[in-house]
This record gives sequence, C-alpha cells and structure tokens, in this order.
Amino acid sequence: MNQEMNGVDTEIDQNHQENVQEKIDYVFKVVVIGDSAVGKTQVLSRFTKNEFCFDSKSTIGVEFQTRTVIIKDKVIKAQIWDTAGQERYRAVTSAYYRGALGAMLVYDITKRPTFDHVARWVEELRAHADSSIVIMLIGNKADLVDLRAVPTEDAVEFAEDQGLFFSETSALSGDNVDGAFFRLLEEIYGVICKKSLECGNGNPHAADAITLRGSKIDGISGTDLEISEMKKLSACSC
Repeated sequence: MNQEMNGVDTEIDQNHQENVQEKIDYVFKVVVIGDSAVGKTQVLSRFTKNEFCFDSKSTIGVEFQTRTVIIKDKVIKAQIWDTAGQERYRAVTSAYYRGALGAMLVYDITKRPTFDHVARWVEELRAHADSSIVIMLIGNKADLVDLRAVPTEDAVEFAEDQGLFFSETSALSGDNVDGAFFRLLEEIYGVICKKSLECGNGNPHAADAITLRGSKIDGISGTDLEISEMKKLSACSC
C-alpha cells in the first residue's frame, strides 16, 4: 500500500478492492467546481487514476470518479463529481451540490479572471450545499511559475476570509494533488464525527450527520449517476 500524509492515510491496494467494497465505512460525495479550462478534470484524473491527458476536452454535463482510501482506520470511498464550469450548465449542475460533503474549488493561477470568479462560486456553493460543507480552494497549474497571474498571498487571504482550506497544485506533475484531497477528506471525516457525537449527546440537529450510500437517479442521459441518500448515525465510530 502507498502511504499518504505521514502514514495516516493509505490507498487501497487493487488486489484487495473486492473485499474492501464490502467493508466501506463511509462514502463521501465531493464536487469539483470552478471556471472552464482551469484543470478540474485533470486534477480529478490525477487523484483517482494518477493520469494526465494532454488533449483533454471540456467536460459536458457532470460525471464522477471514485477512489477508496483509509483515513483514521476507516475505509472511505470518495465519490468525486466533475461539474462543468461553462455558464450554460450552472443551473443544471447546482442540483448536484445537494448531498455533497466537500468541494474542490479550482482556479488557474495563470488566469486572473478564474480567481476573480471564485467568490461567485463560493456563493453558489453555499446557496445549494449543506452549511457544513468543507471547501478546499485549489490554485492549479502551479508548475507554470513564469505565467503566474494570481499571487499566492491573494488566495491565502481570500481563503482565510471565507473559512476555506487552500493549496496550490499541479495536475501535470501531480504536486500536492493527493495532499489536497486527503486533507479535504480528513476534514469531512472530522465533521461527520462531530455531528455523530452531537447526535449521541441528544442534539436533535445532529440528524444532519450523514454517510452517502449509492442509489440511482433517473433523468440523466448516459451512464446512471449515483446520488446520496441520508442515513442517521446512531453513534460516533471515529
């Protein structure tokens, strides 16, 4: 197994994948959002398949990929949805924010407008997603140092102001991609555990604590997509 983040998180060996499927503790739905052509699909492909496609085309509609990892001794299946950034799809993709526990908000460090639009994406995300959603701001294409148009300091300041986590990544080289996703998943797990403890202490609002279990939804052309359904946690298993 490949160890991640100081030995805390590990990727599931493919040879044990079938057995692991029966032992998954949580499924976390994560959405990857941001303007078109910032590298959302490439970041996702780097994390889930360790691949980078040089002739990648714009994503049409919504698709998702998965990766199963171990976090805090729990088997976590990350179900990561790739949401198209084009304006004409915004009304459609907003429906897919529902049930998301985390979001990767990606901008291109070489294109200032993609960073300037981040505030609008945060506003839309918070309007459609659960209030406890964990958001990771990602400055992608960090390998293009000479073309940088967004200072790291600007992103850090925005992230701190909005209560977001932040990292700069390179989908091309793979730098920081795994680290960013694992940090996001760890923070989601922390939120789930906190809500579970509140539920155990008699907090009626803690029923919002959920795990994601695959179910099918209709009305989507192409491959059926999984969407979350809510499941109350009776006790914290952290």
